[in-house]
Amino acid sequence: MSFKEISAGGIVYRHNEGKLQVQLITDRYGKISFAKGKREDGETIEETALREILEETGVTGRIVQPIDIIAYTYQHPDHGSVDKEVHYYLVECVSGDLKPQVEEIRGVAWYDPKEAWEKQMNSGYDNNDFILEKGLKLLKVEL
Repeated sequence: MSFKEISAGGIVYRHNEGKLQVQLITDRYGKISFAKGKREDGETIEETALREILEETGVTGRIVQPIDIIAYTYQHPDHGSVDKEVHYYLVECVSGDLKPQVEEIRGVAWYDPKEAWEKQMNSGYDNNDFILEKGLKLLKVEL
């Protein structure tokens, strides 16, 4: 019997003085990633994504549309084999100032889309490449 775990998060973007910016976090391992986390009892997957973005980065977002789901299996010391699903959404930043949740992540910042893509290529997780690529395409960014 495998254990199932659902997480959710998003590619958060904003328009700052007319320029599109994308939010990236630096996780506790020093890798580039996106704000995400585990679903709590009674939450919808969308609520999880927005709560985790707020907790990890300090900004309030609004879900625009789903991007995709990453699914993988990992070994948990107690549960054994865990089937994990991470649901990613395109999320518009509505309000708030960046404030990293230092218990969970090392940092968070806004980037120009091309710079965000370079950072993902150089220091991101491989399975996140297509998530950022799809998110940027939805934002009409040419890579």
